[in-house]
Amino acid sequence: MNELVQLGNFPRSRLPQRPFSTASAYYSTLADIHLEHLSTQRNDAVESAKDCRRKYVARHLFRKLASEMRLDKHGIFESGPFKIFCDDLRPTNVLLNKDFKIVAVIDWEFTYAAPVGFCYSPPWWLLLETPEDWPWGLEDWEFQYERRLQTFLSALEAKEQESLQQGTLESDQILSISMRQSCMSGAFFVNYAARKSWAFDAVFFKWVDKRFFGDDGGDWLGTRLPLLTTQERETMEPFVGRKLAEAKERMLYDSSPRH
Repeated sequence: MNELVQLGNFPRSRLPQRPFSTASAYYSTLADIHLEHLSTQRNDAVESAKDCRRKYVARHLFRKLASEMRLDKHGIFESGPFKIFCDDLRPTNVLLNKDFKIVAVIDWEFTYAAPVGFCYSPPWWLLLETPEDWPWGLEDWEFQYERRLQTFLSALEAKEQESLQQGTLESDQILSISMRQSCMSGAFFVNYAARKSWAFDAVFFKWVDKRFFGDDGGDWLGTRLPLLTTQERETMEPFVGRKLAEAKERMLYDSSPRH
């Protein structure tokens, strides 16, 4: 939310104003925010009419999945418990001493209660770079990440077994099994797309779309557009027209209210 307001011209009034009681409500709100982000970001939001249509339809499809409760594969945790989740937990925020022992973890300001599926996703930072910023493309990121993931999970499993034997970890606290399943099922990429508005398009089109909606037969818009509601289809072209006009105007700030 902080980045959307700071960098994306996202209106503060459209941010969530209250806690959530279910995982599906949380996912649905994130899906709504993705569409609102596309709508309110005036500059550099779309590259062309075709690009705008693809982004518009993709976000409505994601909202459809959320409304049908298909995004969260851990449905047994629909009503919680919700776990503490730190969006900024990565190696650069972990401090070590001269013996390479962890002595502190810093930067907790982006910590919140989240659906358990977020915690079951393995960390994206195993390559120290996000998928959308990987200079060699998404396929290479996935290939390299899979190799690092196996190393990470092996180390985690060994530590979990050690902790189980010492009695410092309960069997229902084991993460390695759920993290492995998250990658195998594709839930890792679903959760990443849900959490990362700036990376939504790259992740959705590479890893989410085909998983839920099948092969497009070379006509992505033709096969996906019928999945939208009549109202969503009717409002697409006016939406595209507005975004293209905004791209030409290149206004630095828009203070007009949106309804």
